[in-house]
Amino acid sequence: MEQWLTFHSGTVHRHPLWKRAFDIVGSLFILFVCLPLFLVIPIIIIIFSKRPVFFTQTRTGMHNKKFRIVKFRTMKVSTHNKKGLTYNWEEGVPDHFQFKTGSDESVTTIGKFLRKYSLDELPQLLNVLVGHMSLVGPRPEIPAITELYSHEQVQRLLVKPGITGYAQVNGRSDINHGKKIEYDLYYVQNRSLRLDVKIIVATIVAVIKAKGAY
Repeated sequence: MEQWLTFHSGTVHRHPLWKRAFDIVGSLFILFVCLPLFLVIPIIIIIFSKRPVFFTQTRTGMHNKKFRIVKFRTMKVSTHNKKGLTYNWEEGVPDHFQFKTGSDESVTTIGKFLRKYSLDELPQLLNVLVGHMSLVGPRPEIPAITELYSHEQVQRLLVKPGITGYAQVNGRSDINHGKKIEYDLYYVQNRSLRLDVKIIVATIVAVIKAKGAY
């Protein structure tokens, strides 16, 4: 998958120093503010859904590098133990495709609440601190999907995946894959500190409204 090294300009994309500094300072601040949640949520999960508290999964990061994402578990353990998904697309991921992480039956009661307000994503701040992710960027997909990307779709892997992104503040789970790629590529070509701040502010509003979260 050599095409993920370059974009339209033909230059290798790197993670800017300003963005890494913003990620470290921002994630440490959020971790400090949300520390009570990191203490309470695991207890609630254990009481109502038992162990494990965390869910980890292999995702595709910047330049097609794989890493383990960390989230608070929202689905039943039996669901997580099922065989991984496979797809057979030959010309990239279809625009109409919408990835769902679990039906209502597979998501626990506490899991529905955590997803509604995106609280299950909080442990990904650790992924940001170690450098696998950024606060803002395209959401990380599973390898079963990214391995079938078209030449255009693979361009979203030129930047680090984010906890939130331009696509998330323009629909979250309500938009299809084609629209998500459109928003992600816009971010890849126009990323800036100003845009990151705008996306984070818009994310806070979207989370409060709990719009488009499943």
